[in-house]
Amino acid sequence: MKKIFITILFVLSAVYANAQGSLNGAGASFPYPVYAGWAYMYKSATGVNVNYQSIGSGGGINQITAGTVDFGASDDPLPKAELDKSNLIQFPAITGGIVIIVNVDGLKNKKIVLDGKTAADIFMGKITMWNDAAIAKLNPNLKLPNAKITVIRRSDSSGTTAVFTKYLSETSSEWKNELGSGKSINWKTGIGAKGNDGVSNMVKKTKNSIGYTEYTYAEQLKLDYTNLVNKAGNTVEANMQTFQKAVESADWHKNPSYAISLTNSSDASAWPIAAASFILLRKDRAEVNKKVMEFFKYAFEKGDAAAQQLKYVPLSKSLKDEILAKVK
Repeated sequence: MKKIFITILFVLSAVYANAQGSLNGAGASFPYPVYAGWAYMYKSATGVNVNYQSIGSGGGINQITAGTVDFGASDDPLPKAELDKSNLIQFPAITGGIVIIVNVDGLKNKKIVLDGKTAADIFMGKITMWNDAAIAKLNPNLKLPNAKITVIRRSDSSGTTAVFTKYLSETSSEWKNELGSGKSINWKTGIGAKGNDGVSNMVKKTKNSIGYTEYTYAEQLKLDYTNLVNKAGNTVEANMQTFQKAVESADWHKNPSYAISLTNSSDASAWPIAAASFILLRKDRAEVNKKVMEFFKYAFEKGDAAAQQLKYVPLSKSLKDEILAKVK
């Protein structure tokens, strides 16, 4: 899969100048692998190049608002009032999971278990050692090292951060009161890295570190990631089945702009840090939007297998059909 992914990146950069047409998008790094895969397929089928820059959700929102790209992407959906103010349309395109990644020696293929409160205390800098009593209580069968924890977190304006900090706010009142949630927060500790790829690579090369990233990045770099105790009190593993459970329990019609959260599902088997990635279009660019929606129509119809191979959960057919009709 890694070789295929590198090939996709090469093709995306090499064919731009010779493309029979092109679309430019920018934003969240969470969906970048699947958008790159879809773009490669679309280029092969139509000759149209889709150039997507992974610059973070905040950057994607800024660029589509300014009209410097054809579409933006954010994992932190905008409320209807903000969409109306900026003359934007919003819809979900893909879903998946965010995982807590670790680089701890001696796990021997066993997974560290964390709950929301303990994770929040680590990312706040309250828990600083891997053999802290709170971590040890959740992991009675693991011999955890007497080593200092190095926190790695995002330095850019990030939808992944918005989702992750929302989860921490929902599971830790102290986190909610002191740090809250958002694409950028005033971190109390940690080393900043740009993008999901930046955090993943920093954790990979930093002993006794911890971070958070979209699941595909962890899989591609063969990183260890934790199990989590979900809202129902069950310890669950990050995989396609637990992500799917979180997505299935979502009420997409709770908000007219689809601005819903997939974190902390009450489903007994759900992964607690699931997320959707959203596409943003300007309402005043009908011809451009038509071309963008031709790409997403192709991706919705032909791209599910590629998305699943990259460990993302596609939208249901009924929701995809509704989105296509609504945007049109």
